[in-house]
Amino acid sequence: MRRTKKPKKLQQKPQEQVKFWRDPVLRDLEMLRATYVDYSFSRHAHEGFGIAIVESGAMKFEYQGAVHTAPAGSIVVTHPGEMHTGQAVLETGWTYRTLLPAIDWLQQATSELTERRISSVPYFPSPVIHNALLNRQMVALHRVLEKSPSALERESRFLWGLSQLVRGYASDRPAAKIIGKEHQAVQKIRDYLRAYYAQNIALSELSAQVGLKPLRLLRAFKAEIGLPPHAYLTQVRVYRAKRLLAAGWSIAAAAVETGFVDQSHLHRHFKKIVGVTPGQYVRGCKNVQD
Repeated sequence: MRRTKKPKKLQQKPQEQVKFWRDPVLRDLEMLRATYVDYSFSRHAHEGFGIAIVESGAMKFEYQGAVHTAPAGSIVVTHPGEMHTGQAVLETGWTYRTLLPAIDWLQQATSELTERRISSVPYFPSPVIHNALLNRQMVALHRVLEKSPSALERESRFLWGLSQLVRGYASDRPAAKIIGKEHQAVQKIRDYLRAYYAQNIALSELSAQVGLKPLRLLRAFKAEIGLPPHAYLTQVRVYRAKRLLAAGWSIAAAAVETGFVDQSHLHRHFKKIVGVTPGQYVRGCKNVQD
């Protein structure tokens, strides 16, 4: 008896999805997270830089007189005013995240790396960067910019990410100036974070406190403390919340009092740092067994 072959299931195309937003903390930085299948961009240019982080699939585009392909795990950088297109390579399309920073953001990153005034526009000789690690780091950055309620975290991670991009792939590869003796400045910032932990502190606010450029402050603080300021601030908030919970505060009230957006926000960071959830911690303080 002959067996009839089962028909192969046709692979469905993914649905096109687009999310666009701007961040006022980052001077109205425009961002996009999208999956495109049949859609293709007509020739266009951006006022600032275009940074595309390809997560899956592959995209191809015309740029500076040539056709380029950007596979998953790569990053695309286009310069201000340069015309380019964009379309899928595969029938299943591509998924990517984009950042559209103004020119002065890249100039700031370069200036603060080298600690000298930069008036020229950074130039990236290759529009496609094949670096899987950098791609993952930029995806993580983009997710933070999409979801984090912390202005300090968004601004810090964004400036840091741009500095890594410029340092690794701009034509002149600017070297970061060596960190000197910033011990007093770092201690002052640490004390400031411990005093005003419940506020939504900005990086520019910290920079003004000690007279250091934002990127130098980030580098010096991380070198001495072992964490960037936004991560240290989260740790301070969690340990303040621990004290309140042990004193009988509700989880929701402790979250708001210590600068977290809500109970779930506290829950996420509390578990990462303490190893248990706030609820488990409260029950443990009462000597109640699960």
